[in-house]
Amino acid sequence: MTSSPPPPYAVTASGLSLSLRVTPKARRNRIDGIADEADGKTALKVAVTAAPEDGKANAAVIALLAKEWRLPKSAFTVTRGGGNRRKTVAIEGDGAALKEKIDGWFAARGEG
Repeated sequence: MTSSPPPPYAVTASGLSLSLRVTPKARRNRIDGIADEADGKTALKVAVTAAPEDGKANAAVIALLAKEWRLPKSAFTVTRGGGNRRKTVAIEGDGAALKEKIDGWFAARGEG
């Protein structure tokens, strides 16, 4: 019996915790889907044109996700991996509502 990999996010007390694998200095800003990680977990692959300096790539990641999911940029905080390609981002809000919104987004892309 094959089980599907876990989603790259988890509901938390304050909203949602999202695992990312970021590629800075890409040709264009885009979300590339879900990647399997070595530890058996998954991460959302995000590419941004910004360079990984002075927080520019982190700001570009937040702007891209906020626009894609129609959420305020102020709801996003990089909680782990600020200077790393692998990041954890917290999204503040109603965790169940955020999960439903993002599940719907994945389903519309054929990934959910």
